[in-house]
Amino acid sequence: MVAGNGLFYPIFGFASLVLFIYMSFGDMRLGFEEGPEVSFVGRNGTQFVLDGKPFYINGWNSYWLMVQSVDDYSRPRVREMLRAGAKMGLTVCRTWAFNDGDYNALQTSPGVFNEQAFRALDYVIAEARRHGVRLLLSLVNNLHAYGGKTQYVEWAWQEGVGLSSSNDSFFYDPSIRSYFKNYVKTILTRKNTITGIEYRNDPIIFGWELINEPRCMTDPSGDTLQDWIEEMSAFVKVIDKNHLVTVGLEGFYGPNDPKRLTVNPEAWASRLGSDFIRNSKTVNVDFTSVHIYPDHWFREEVYEDYMKFVSKWMLSHIEDGDKILNKPVLFSEYGLSDTIKNFSLSNRENMYRVILNIIYKSAKKRRSGAGALVWQFLAGGMTEFLDDFGMVPWERSSTYSLFVEQACRLAKLNGWTQRDMSFKEFC
Repeated sequence: MVAGNGLFYPIFGFASLVLFIYMSFGDMRLGFEEGPEVSFVGRNGTQFVLDGKPFYINGWNSYWLMVQSVDDYSRPRVREMLRAGAKMGLTVCRTWAFNDGDYNALQTSPGVFNEQAFRALDYVIAEARRHGVRLLLSLVNNLHAYGGKTQYVEWAWQEGVGLSSSNDSFFYDPSIRSYFKNYVKTILTRKNTITGIEYRNDPIIFGWELINEPRCMTDPSGDTLQDWIEEMSAFVKVIDKNHLVTVGLEGFYGPNDPKRLTVNPEAWASRLGSDFIRNSKTVNVDFTSVHIYPDHWFREEVYEDYMKFVSKWMLSHIEDGDKILNKPVLFSEYGLSDTIKNFSLSNRENMYRVILNIIYKSAKKRRSGAGALVWQFLAGGMTEFLDDFGMVPWERSSTYSLFVEQACRLAKLNGWTQRDMSFKEFC
């Protein structure tokens, strides 16, 4: 051996240094444990399909996964949440794939990205793959939180290219549309530093949501938002032909729809610039989205009225999916605020049970009501993210059982898979 000539130890030391640098900064896939094999979720008419079979969804929202993955101290919460979701039999988690100009921003200015934040999103996707939970990734916020369309407008204004300081110029300003398209392309073509898979080629991503709760109140006709939806959904499909696309709608019927008078919560809901039927008919939109927040939408109703509205609201949109749109309807947010008068956790659970039962009945009849995602689940100790809907599901056994029971019922209908074995013992 060369050790006798004094060469072994220097060579060994140099090789160790190279290996250390490579493992620390190079291919992070060395530490990645591949989860079960997954396929892309597709669509056949009014149903989601997975491996040739109907796929009905029981899932949740944890919008905070990426921002909590940036720092080492908070990252374990993400693994805990995804592990718990998988153990409960939940199949899809909706979360933000944006943070524009905020703390630990993913996009710090138009086209400028924070690699540390991007690696946090890589981590979220890799952990989801590890636990077999699919992700519905939202690309921008209509609201102010995490930048949203307001930040894009401010960027254009600061650079002297903005047409207007109105937040709604996000939808019609050519410069801002260009900003957003560049963002979308960067996200879709990102190569995950942990899995080595481009996002557009990763089947653990369930689909893309263009924008969370879009409203364009400066054009109540709906023309401005519709034009934006058509352009952006087509743009996504040019880059990514694998994944499903949805808008991110709340589900309000537009100004020319008769249901604005019979189903919308109140008159204001038809004047927001969105139009459930018109927007959802867009050719490159694969499935519709609907939210359920009766306590926020009505000013003087009581709990019993909320319950009546929930059933009417859901059944109306399922009817639309079946008879008009021929597309799946995903109720991508639902919740009951703990700030309402005479709130109780049992009332909240009763409302959630009604929602889950409607989805189950839709699944049994192979109708378009394709699933529901509760708002929102948190891990323990996340008081800074706690809103009036948030809950740690495993802290209340009746809440935990409610969602596990739904997972069991849907798994039996969908057909048990290898992934389902992790929670089948609870059924």
